[in-house]
Amino acid sequence: MEDFRDPLKLSRRELLKASAVSVTAAAVPGAATGRPAGAPSPATTRPPISHKVSLIVNGQRRDLDLDTRTTLLDALREHLHLTGTKKGCDHGQCGACTVIVDGRRLNSCLTLAVMHHEAKITTIEGLGTPERMHPMQVAFVKHDGYQCGYCTPGQICSAVAVLDEIQAGIPSHVSADLNARPALSAEEIRERMSGNICRCGAYANILDAIGDVAGRKA
Repeated sequence: MEDFRDPLKLSRRELLKASAVSVTAAAVPGAATGRPAGAPSPATTRPPISHKVSLIVNGQRRDLDLDTRTTLLDALREHLHLTGTKKGCDHGQCGACTVIVDGRRLNSCLTLAVMHHEAKITTIEGLGTPERMHPMQVAFVKHDGYQCGYCTPGQICSAVAVLDEIQAGIPSHVSADLNARPALSAEEIRERMSGNICRCGAYANILDAIGDVAGRKA
């Protein structure tokens, strides 16, 4: 016997089932295809590209085979296990990841490791050890230039580089002419250290520590 039911007249149960299927397909990406949300289609999936890179870290040559998307920060922390360098904001805004690359301070979260092949990199571990601390580390301890300590490695690396910049005659916009005004004024040091944030607010003590190492009365 033929079924002459009107196809537009569904039972209440059939209507609810059809509605549930359509809502699920619309609300859950990939439900219709069976792929997880956000997963690329098989046709566009590409394997990561690896590249060999050599870094001179704290005076030691380190050869790595890295995904080309690996930041210098992750190469130091995850591959070389130098965890003194901290990952803070991961957007170059806090300075916790500051290291010294070829004599210049750098936010290691903002640069790729493969961009620094054969570069000389100094991390907090390379500045000093608990048994033989760098003068800047000694000054930070002496002047209580830290509280939680999370930003301290970046602060110290940046402070060491600041004094090297001043000695090399690299101006900041506060002191465009280093011969025309005192380069080690509190204003000058604050300006040069402005990229390093201390959420605990130990700035006065950090300033005292840098001034101490610079030979200026804090």
